Amino acid sequence: MPASITLSGIHWSTPDGRTVLSDLNLSLARERTGIVGRNGAGKTTLLRLLCGDMRPTSGTVTTDGTIAVLRQTVQAGPDETIVDLFGVAEGLALLRRAEAGEADLDALAQADWTLEARMLAALAKVGLDAGPDTQLATLSGGQRTRAALAGALFARPDFLLLDEPTNNLDAEGRAAVLDILGEWRGGAIVVSHDRALLETMDAIVELTSLGATRYGGNWSAYRARKALELDAAHHDLAVAERQIRETARRAQQAVERKQRRDARGAAKGARGDMPRILIGARRERAQNSGGDAARLADRQQSDAAERAQIARGQIEILERMAVSLPSTGLPAGRMVLQLDQVTGGHDPAHPVIEKLSLTISGPERVALIGRNGAGKTTLLRLIAGAITPVSGAVRCAVPFAMLDQTAALLNRALSVAENFRAFHPGLTENDCRAALARFQFRADAALRTVGDLSGGQVLRAALATVLGGPAPPPFLILDEPTNHLDLDSIAAVEAGLRAYDGALLVVSHDEAFLDAVGVERRVWVG
Repeated sequence: MPASITLSGIHWSTPDGRTVLSDLNLSLARERTGIVGRNGAGKTTLLRLLCGDMRPTSGTVTTDGTIAVLRQTVQAGPDETIVDLFGVAEGLALLRRAEAGEADLDALAQADWTLEARMLAALAKVGLDAGPDTQLATLSGGQRTRAALAGALFARPDFLLLDEPTNNLDAEGRAAVLDILGEWRGGAIVVSHDRALLETMDAIVELTSLGATRYGGNWSAYRARKALELDAAHHDLAVAERQIRETARRAQQAVERKQRRDARGAAKGARGDMPRILIGARRERAQNSGGDAARLADRQQSDAAERAQIARGQIEILERMAVSLPSTGLPAGRMVLQLDQVTGGHDPAHPVIEKLSLTISGPERVALIGRNGAGKTTLLRLIAGAITPVSGAVRCAVPFAMLDQTAALLNRALSVAENFRAFHPGLTENDCRAALARFQFRADAALRTVGDLSGGQVLRAALATVLGGPAPPPFLILDEPTNHLDLDSIAAVEAGLRAYDGALLVVSHDEAFLDAVGVERRVWVG
């Protein structure tokens, strides 16, 4: 039987009763399937249900075949090594004893003499120059992701489950993932916002509040289909709203005709031209007819209103978030940042940044690029003042805001609205709500505690907090800003940053994003 995964009637709710997935039905075969959807739609939850990390509240998950998982964040214990990601620590330990002459004949008979060579081949395939005994704590986040991917491939599963596999990877690592999936002949279920990666998929599954919808083809085919659906939803809404107006107009005309008839009948009755019994019969027929007409009009109005509500719901799902930003007032030529022969790092004895000079003037847009572990995030922390340079000087000449990958500026115990007000204490409640609504935190969504949000929602809340005020900072520092955003939110942030007229310094491996926000200069770090 071909390998497959089937979800039937899946429902999953958080411990506090909030529904994340409802009546989800989906069949996954041996093909490359991209999972997309807005932040909080349940993409990571779906993967955890598929691999058995969580059980559905109701419904069933049926798996025919083996599964290997690459999680969004690869944790690193103090004593863990790469071999722990491969799950073959005992087998490698046996080889080590055999090489040292400490294994008996029974153990030697069980030894897999090709084990280490196959592990090194898997690591080389993902472009990682490391061995099985390399400690995970010594690797960067991107390097740990590569090691975990190598471990998943090593298991030769029927299905690879990958949660944002390119999030922390440099350009070389991203290319390696694309090559691996391009050659992969098993099933792959990939949660990602990486447009280049999604272009390699055989199908796209979109998660929304309405459930899961499968689209054959890659990202471009999916977007083309979504554009057609959006056009159709706008058409349906226009038709429904026209029907509402037309039904209301006809109902008003009917009321006015009845009033004229009633007035003429009353006049005749007053003149005594009509027997009283006939007057009563006509009045009863008029009342019945008027009641029937009113009920018909109400029913037509209700049907049209329901169709309009459905169409608006579709548009809410299909349309992208829109962001508009006030001016920063930063003049051209104004010196924003100056680094003069800066050397530094988290460990002053082993600096990762050495004698780096950089100047940013006016509303210039600069990207820091380099391999994983080269020190790009460290450089941002030096600029922001979180780390003191060992030598050299850092001068930031204008107010700035830094948004790191963890959105550390937010208090996880407070709501989105409370965080926003703390950052902008002079704003009214209405101003606060209007600003958050532009970032899709409407009504009760603005009252949710940050600690209860998904990773992408947290970053969107941080963006709203930094950019949503009346005067955005003239200098914005971003560390991998798209890592946890859904695709529609990335498009909105791109649009907002294109409208931002301040200076921008960004660390990102997403070339499509860098091009979209108008980066003018790339500075190699490392």
